Amino acid sequence: MKMISAVIKPFKLDDVREALSDVGVQGMTVSEVKGFGRQKGHTEIYRGAEYAVDFLPKIRIDIAVQDDEVEKIIETISQTAYTGKTGDGKIFVMNLEHVVRIRTGETDESAV
Repeated sequence: MKMISAVIKPFKLDDVREALSDVGVQGMTVSEVKGFGRQKGHTEIYRGAEYAVDFLPKIRIDIAVQDDEVEKIIETISQTAYTGKTGDGKIFVMNLEHVVRIRTGETDESAV
């Protein structure tokens, strides 16, 4: 099993969620996060004073999946979140050693 974490632009969330649902993803966790990469943030002017905004708002999507679904989900997120501009995001894939469904006690593949 794998845990896929994708960090995307906030306005792409609805499109990505819908596309993932279309390819069979039944559950995900979505968090509002802040961060920066090559974008390096930007400067804004507030009440006449310029200040740096170092962290930009992003959305993080976490999905636990079977190994054979990983490439399909990466491709779906990549195509749907793409704008061609800096800050489109990143996708991380990590090994998932153990999963437990709290309500039923099911473990691993049956808990996903």
